[in-house]
Order: sequence, then C-alpha cells, then structure tokens
Amino acid sequence: MKFLVTVGIALALLTLESVVVKQAGLVLGRIDVTVVLVAFLALRATLLEGAFSAFAVGYLLDLMSGQPTGLFTFLAVFTFLVGRLVSTFVDVRGGLSFALFAMGADVGHGLLAAFFTWLTVKDGGTAPALAGLPLQVALTGLAALALFPLLRRFEAAQDRPAGLLR
Repeated sequence: MKFLVTVGIALALLTLESVVVKQAGLVLGRIDVTVVLVAFLALRATLLEGAFSAFAVGYLLDLMSGQPTGLFTFLAVFTFLVGRLVSTFVDVRGGLSFALFAMGADVGHGLLAAFFTWLTVKDGGTAPALAGLPLQVALTGLAALALFPLLRRFEAAQDRPAGLLR
C-alpha cells in the first residue's frame, strides 16, 4: 500500500510542479519534487519498498520530462541507494535537516543528470542545466521544507493498523 501512496503522491506533485514552473515562468530552474520524495524514502522506507518506489517515481519523471528514457529511473534508484548510505552517517529528524539532506541529494542528482545528458545528447545542451542548478537546489530545499510535514503525516497514516478497532 505504501508503494501506491508514493506513486500517487509523486504523480500529484509532478503535475503540480509542472503547473507552478510554467506559471512562474522558470526557464532554467525547476522544483525537483521527485528528489524530495526519494530522499524521504531513503530515510524512512525499507530497502525493497524504497527501491521499487524510487524506480516508479523516476519512471514517472522520465515520462513527464522528455529526457532520454531510463535516465531519471536510474538516477532515482541511485539517489535512493546513496541516500540510504548517507543516512547512516547523518541524523535527519527535523524539517530543516531534511531540507538540507534533500538539497544535497538534488545537487548529486542534477550533476549526474547533466553528465549523462552530455554523454547521450549530441548538441551538448548541459550548460543551461548546470546554470539553473543553484536555483533548482534552492527551490527543492523550499519544497522539502513544505512537504516534510505532509510526508510525515502520510507515513504515520500508513503505520496505523487497519480495521475498526484501533
């Protein structure tokens, strides 16, 4: 059930992100809500559940981005695994520490996306992506601050036992 909730949240947030980015007129930057979800999964989900959810979130981003197919699917799972590794060394409990964690994940995600795009695209259009990376990381940090309470609420709702008697 957590997998389906994560996919539903990712689809809703990607739709909202595309509308906000278009209405705000952002050309070089975007709000990377998928990295926020993957970072939260790295901190809270089990390995198998998180990897499947990260795969699905990355696949949804692949479908909506127009980038080479499989790029964001791979990067979401890779970001999840690296986030799991990093989470053993850092303590992320509050909203501010989660925002910093998500911003760090977004830096790595953005740099790897630019690198793999540079490898696969003939015209080498990675300069605009790198130029917009600081704005993207800042917007992702703000989104992480805003989404952290919501994600924790969904996590708490999923941990409640089902049934009439609680």
